[in-house]
Amino acid sequence: MQFSSRLVLRAAVLASLSGGAAQAQDVIRIGHVAATSGAIAHLGKDNENGARMAVDELNAKGVTIGGKRYRVEMLAEDDASDPKQGTAVAQKLVDAKVRGVIGHQNSGTTIPASKIYYDAGIPQISPAASNPKYTRQGFNTAFRNIANDEQLGAALARYAVQDMKARQIAVIDDRTAYGKGLADEFVKNVKKSGAASGARIVAQQFTTDKATDFNAILTSIKSAKPDLVFFGGMDAVAGPMLRQMKQLGIPVRFMGGDGMCSDSVPRLAGDGMADGQVICAEAGGVEPQQQKGLDDFRAAYRRRFGIDVMTYAPYTYDAMLAMVAAMQQAGSPDPAVYLPVLAKISYKGVTGTIAFDARGDVKDGKLTLYTFKGGKRQRVAVIK
Repeated sequence: MQFSSRLVLRAAVLASLSGGAAQAQDVIRIGHVAATSGAIAHLGKDNENGARMAVDELNAKGVTIGGKRYRVEMLAEDDASDPKQGTAVAQKLVDAKVRGVIGHQNSGTTIPASKIYYDAGIPQISPAASNPKYTRQGFNTAFRNIANDEQLGAALARYAVQDMKARQIAVIDDRTAYGKGLADEFVKNVKKSGAASGARIVAQQFTTDKATDFNAILTSIKSAKPDLVFFGGMDAVAGPMLRQMKQLGIPVRFMGGDGMCSDSVPRLAGDGMADGQVICAEAGGVEPQQQKGLDDFRAAYRRRFGIDVMTYAPYTYDAMLAMVAAMQQAGSPDPAVYLPVLAKISYKGVTGTIAFDARGDVKDGKLTLYTFKGGKRQRVAVIK
């Protein structure tokens, strides 16, 4: 009787463990990585919020893959914009056996982390890292659903020279993979058009992504008498730089990329920014007929979090949904099975149709130009 009871108890325990294993198999874990601490934590949290909205939406509707129901679980990690921390959390996600990764946010963390995901065969979509090197390493697991710096730098240079009629251009970058990469592309394209337009680079300086004092480099730039300052870097540096430009009597136009294209810039610049002085570009954009979908997302985001979208939450949202759509089309969440499907995906998201070229870059990447008036970001144009 006692022996029989032990057998019954053992059978119950095994059944419980077996049920737990089956339940674990019903969960799809997808990693998300951004800088949710540090100077650009507000941008990282924006990305994370977008991914979380996608996961909640998927689970509310129910996810069926290959005739089986799954629940999506997001494992959110903070890389603090630090390459070493970025590779550490990448390995952590690999060890956790995630089926895919959305992120990272910065080029400087995305690029080293991508090797770890590639070695593990885990697909990765970055909704924010724009340095071309990311998708040029030969990693078939690396994708991005925004325009890269080649597209961004070329478009900004063209707009600066042709539309803004800038002729004396000073350039500053923060020496990060993102900031330097964008500035290099901008300079290259200004020089290409220089002979025909008369535009030229009159000064080049650099700072860091943690600097707060720009007086020395701005004083040097002032002597070159620029009519436009281009900055490759983030909003946490751009805002204080604008404030110091005003203090030094450099009230010229100021241009940059997606890293400084948030509503934080006017707040950080204080009275150092005039209406219409700043032009920046978001590495994505939608045509007029797609605008309602994006507007609806922004409204839903505000209802959910009580704040407005900063920059790339819609792209993070779309990246998550596109990855799960690839799993559904492949009939499996196994990375080896759905990766080829993801490479050929055509997913209609709130940021437009997501499809990738042979390198993993988004096809037909668009850019949205913005300025700031009354402390608020205002769209200027959608360009290629």
